[in-house]
Amino acid sequence: MVGIPFDAGVSYRPGARFGPNHIRESSRLLRPYNPAQDAMPFSLAQVVDAGDLGVNPFDIAQAISQIEAGMDELTADGTKVVTLGGDHTIAYPILKSLHKKHGPIAVIHFDAHLDTWDTYFGAPLTHGTPFRRASEDGFLDLTGCLHVGIRGPLYSDTDLSDDTALGFQVLRSIDADELGIEEMIARMLTRVGDRPVYVSIDVDVMDPAFTPGTGTPEAGGLSSREMLRLVRGLEGVNLVGADIVEVAPAYDHAEITGIAAAHLAYELITVLARRIS
Repeated sequence: MVGIPFDAGVSYRPGARFGPNHIRESSRLLRPYNPAQDAMPFSLAQVVDAGDLGVNPFDIAQAISQIEAGMDELTADGTKVVTLGGDHTIAYPILKSLHKKHGPIAVIHFDAHLDTWDTYFGAPLTHGTPFRRASEDGFLDLTGCLHVGIRGPLYSDTDLSDDTALGFQVLRSIDADELGIEEMIARMLTRVGDRPVYVSIDVDVMDPAFTPGTGTPEAGGLSSREMLRLVRGLEGVNLVGADIVEVAPAYDHAEITGIAAAHLAYELITVLARRIS
């Protein structure tokens, strides 16, 4: 596990640079045995908190290079990394690094937003563009990517068709009601198959009732219970890395967001540990 305290790519409420430590501090009540997955993750695999990567908070391009170099070093021996953000810009250099080792990667992207816009206010690298840049640069397996939890207003009626052209399918937030969680899991697994998979979780995929401490909240999201079930459903997936991003503690209340993010990290670590063992 590593933190990336970077939020220079945000477009609305800042503060995600403080997310990594907030998630750590909110993990105090986690225990060695995970009953939901019937596993002892810290016994099945060596789990290490590598601290935070040093990144330039004033220069997005340099920060992206620093993140890529840091991930190259952390994963050189085959280590699987769960990254705590930080804003969603960090997904781009992480995918760039992982592509060197695994080739094109399938992505399961949990988010209220597509994050495949071309630019934000003319800027090509922001928290709203990482998956477009990754798709255009050839880092993604265009037959194995999907968004989960999408909802809310878009900029244009072409946003979804543009997104499809970049290789993504969509499971909406409302699909938790209309399809059910088990069917959503089945569709996720069918989409990624046995490809190398990167899981990216923006905590705004959940409703603000469960994750108020985030930069771009949207009404009508998933519950924390639904998200935990979806992540547990990744058992058996060829997971090569993951992130949890956009935790902004200044807007959190009673550690609600931090606790949800910490539990999601715990479930991701358990999924990884079970596969490694």
